[in-house]
Amino acid sequence: MKKLLISTGGGDCPGLNAVIRGIYKRAKQEPDWEVYGSIEALSGIMRDPPELIKLNRSKVSGIHVRGGTILKTTNKGNPLQYPIKDAEGRITFHDITDKVADRIRELGFDAVVNIGGDGSQKISEALHRHGIPIVGVPKTIDNDLKGTDMTFGFQTAVQIATDSFDKLVTTAESHHRVMIMEVMGRDAGWIALHTAIGGGAEICLIPEIPYDVREVLKRINERYEKGRGFVNIVIAEGAKAKDGTITFSAGEEGSEHVRLGGVAFELSRQLKAVGCKQEIRETVLGHVQRGGTPVAFDRVLASLFGVKAFELVLEGAFGKMVSYQNNSIVSVDLAEATQSYHHVDPKGSLVQGAKGLGISFGD
Repeated sequence: MKKLLISTGGGDCPGLNAVIRGIYKRAKQEPDWEVYGSIEALSGIMRDPPELIKLNRSKVSGIHVRGGTILKTTNKGNPLQYPIKDAEGRITFHDITDKVADRIRELGFDAVVNIGGDGSQKISEALHRHGIPIVGVPKTIDNDLKGTDMTFGFQTAVQIATDSFDKLVTTAESHHRVMIMEVMGRDAGWIALHTAIGGGAEICLIPEIPYDVREVLKRINERYEKGRGFVNIVIAEGAKAKDGTITFSAGEEGSEHVRLGGVAFELSRQLKAVGCKQEIRETVLGHVQRGGTPVAFDRVLASLFGVKAFELVLEGAFGKMVSYQNNSIVSVDLAEATQSYHHVDPKGSLVQGAKGLGISFGD
């Protein structure tokens, strides 16, 4: 029997379980394949003893409707920047990709499917360079991965954000308030932009367009007449003022990432500092955007990604990432998919269309 390993890395995301199920169901149509999962990304295979789970029909039955991942996940322990603590307790980061590759070979795996975002696919590309037969599947709610028109999980995150925004509109109107809603996205404004258009926001602030707080205040004041009116603002967690920096807290021990968040409160402070007289309230959606049942679009996309991933394995088309392009499920080279970041284009049709709807970007 041939052995396939599945890994889910990075942040959790609606649709992960649908990919796992898609891979398994397609693999079971072949007589000579067994499918295993590594617990908590590739950390599972590096533990002693390895933490692996052999997938079967009962383990994957119905999981496509569940959020999260049955294999669990982590955004720590990146083999390209693996945290190692010295005798004094100091942490330094080292590349242990060769050790991970050796372990995959020792455990007898004939192929690997690595499901994850930009960071995870850079790991896939590095393992491919070390001779590991690997296929990537793009996953992120941020939609920030090049090489694919869309990632699964994004549509669910936008739906959750838009539903939440709709609720804030009615309370803003009732109290004549300015409501600021902060959404995820890190360095990309896709969630914020889609939510602003879908929810009918007056203002949308994204990382790709640094804002002038006085322009934001000007737009707010235009909405009020004799003390009455209301304004709803969507702001991406990575947004920043033209003369400012992103808002973040220190990263967790063992992680190379900083934690973004709190920009809604920073914007509120900035607005008050330049003379905003209206009442302001802030809402940070946070991890609710990652949880719950994936919408139908993400279930379909993720399931088809899973099928395609295993078919690439059968073809021996390693070093590839599954991709959604022009309404078709195709593949691209991992090197191509990870060479640059997928930003919102400030001059693109989505931003221009939003401006045509009267949405201000504070520029």
